[in-house]
Amino acid sequence: MQSARRDARARAVMTALPIRIAALYQFARLDDPVAIKPGLQASMESNGVRGTLLLAREGINGTIAGSDDAIEAVLDHVRTLPGCAMIEVKESRAATMPFHRTKVRLKKEIVTMGQPDLDPLAGVGTYVAPEDWNALISDPDTILIDTRNDYEVQIGTFAGAIDPETRSFREFPDWFRAKRDEIEAEGRSPRIAMFCTGGIRCEKSTAFARAEGVKEVFHLKGGILNYLEHVPEAESLWQGECFVFDERVSVGHGLKPGDHALCRACRRPLSAEDMTHEHFEEGVSCHRCWDERTGDQRARYAERQRQEMLAEARGAEHVGRREEADTDD
Repeated sequence: MQSARRDARARAVMTALPIRIAALYQFARLDDPVAIKPGLQASMESNGVRGTLLLAREGINGTIAGSDDAIEAVLDHVRTLPGCAMIEVKESRAATMPFHRTKVRLKKEIVTMGQPDLDPLAGVGTYVAPEDWNALISDPDTILIDTRNDYEVQIGTFAGAIDPETRSFREFPDWFRAKRDEIEAEGRSPRIAMFCTGGIRCEKSTAFARAEGVKEVFHLKGGILNYLEHVPEAESLWQGECFVFDERVSVGHGLKPGDHALCRACRRPLSAEDMTHEHFEEGVSCHRCWDERTGDQRARYAERQRQEMLAEARGAEHVGRREEADTDD
């Protein structure tokens, strides 16, 4: 009886939320990403799957969306790639397609840290399951670090986490070295726990910390998304929402879509209060990017927004719509 009820609930969710979203990454040694790209692109296109996948010699990373059968077909293709048979995939669902394009991009790194000699396959930190994470980060001897960029941290993080205030993951190594020196100057031997959205940045950040000589390094297996999926809200130490790189913008516990919107000019998340600011204009600017753009740029954004609204009124997709941000930085 309980099994039948679960199956009925699952069917109801699939009907209400027909789009399957798969966030995936795998560090693997891909000797020829250029040769891999056409087949992967064809698999996505032939199955009507949208989103972005990044390919590099160090592996694959990205988020894709489509029907259940379509996503399974693309994942089957991905699993045939060298070292990707057991690829990590985190799934959620949406009522509408969260991506506009289908892209496979070649990159130097699948998550850009700017440390070309770092090999995550050689030694990352110790994985910590979501159900064990609270105990680790509640220990006063644990130094908890959020490895994401500043605009991600602003809308949600774990209680007590240090925000490096980085605008790019490339800034993290210099920040970490300075922070480690500060901690050691206090006479402390650092025991570090790190976390990120889906786990990929922590593969590199913990490998980097270990390469720098830090012995006790831990990270949240599967990232924030895995935690929000499996840890009940009543037991959670997460505060706020988690930024995601698609049209959902943010998610909360149970991976339910959050309340944030997106600034189409700078791709930063916006709260309801942010959208009441005098410098917010849909598709054109927000208070965070107003001083970063020129008047000419804002005029172009305004025209783009106007064309998108006209296309939407016709039931079409505007060809000039801004592409989704990559998830590698």
